[in-house]
Amino acid sequence: MSYLNEGYFTAGLESDPELESAIKGELKRQQDGIELIASENIVSRLVLEAQGSVMTNKTVEGLPYARYYGGAEFADAIESLAVKRACELFGCRFANAQPHSGSNANAGVFLGLLKVGDTILSMNTAAGGHISHGHPATLTGRDYRIVNYGVNRETELLDYDEIRDLALKNQPKMIIAGGSAYARTINFETLRKIADEVGAYLMVDMAHFAGLVATGLHPHPFPHAHVVTTTTYKSLRGARGGLALWNDEALSKKINFGIFPGVQGSVMLHIVAGKAASLGEALKPEFKVYNQAVLDNAQALAKGLSEADVRIVGGGTDTGLMLVDLAAHNVTGEIVAKALEHAGLAVNKNQIPFDTRPPEAPSGLRLSSNAGTARGFGTAEFQTIARWIERVIRNHSDEATITAVRGEVLDLCRKYPIY
Repeated sequence: MSYLNEGYFTAGLESDPELESAIKGELKRQQDGIELIASENIVSRLVLEAQGSVMTNKTVEGLPYARYYGGAEFADAIESLAVKRACELFGCRFANAQPHSGSNANAGVFLGLLKVGDTILSMNTAAGGHISHGHPATLTGRDYRIVNYGVNRETELLDYDEIRDLALKNQPKMIIAGGSAYARTINFETLRKIADEVGAYLMVDMAHFAGLVATGLHPHPFPHAHVVTTTTYKSLRGARGGLALWNDEALSKKINFGIFPGVQGSVMLHIVAGKAASLGEALKPEFKVYNQAVLDNAQALAKGLSEADVRIVGGGTDTGLMLVDLAAHNVTGEIVAKALEHAGLAVNKNQIPFDTRPPEAPSGLRLSSNAGTARGFGTAEFQTIARWIERVIRNHSDEATITAVRGEVLDLCRKYPIY
């Protein structure tokens, strides 16, 4: 007697019409719309197949070749490949490819290197920092004493004198660089000097510019950082997950232990397989061409918006993302984001530095060139996207305008099909 449903090993999505409908709907949304959200990108068929592979059936705990479970021959090979490729890509000695997310990578590093109650100096989320760096709503914010630095009110850039003053006053055990909505280059060397002055670790979260670092198009956190974390999607154009990277062997046991069993359990091997695939892609010459195009396209988008009197926070961008200020247009980011979504342009609302509006209805939008560039768009297409965004900002309540833009977006998307 079989305990399996008929077709258990052969039936696909067609056997679950409700689920199939939702997944097909998402595919169509991606095919027919333009993704401008900085936390998203478009992966290759290779990455999709790796993530959807039989590795989803296998459970392991511990590090490669030191597992708690048997039958790990190929699991070890895959995770070791991901680690090897991460180290090669970023020029470091050690990597952990297990974090389920960038936030988990951060939490694992904190748990491994810090004690509960230690002080962390990190960027305020209201100025562009990431919630996993100590926002009060997170475990980090609960378990550690968080001191925030921001940006200069006039320049909207990091003020390293202020950061040093805060470090000297608060004596943090860790200083975190990198954020979620800061588009300018960060001076890692200066931050390391500050960290050394107070005896702190310097951690760099490069999730939004890791691809640029990997291809030499952005200053490298190493050798200045003690540890570097990143997501593997966003600018790396890969599987959804995180990485932790470092050079000092003395940190290895602490960081690895902080990740497992510290903040997560068994390895999601299908995701690690996807990471190995995307890291392999990132080691190819084409990935540098892609990242150069990301920069060129971001500059084209920022310039197009600026010329249409849509202000870019910080005066521009050095990465693939940018922050748009809508205050002069007397409309919230929430309203414009919804209007843009109806027009086929996916963005996210975002606070700007010193925003007088709440996070739920902020004054800004966060945009990125990552996914559009992965699709094949060039500077001409991003100049067009800038014009569409400007039209929707100025006519966010006009259905005719939104419908017209939606048609033009669809025409462009059909020239650059995906999957």
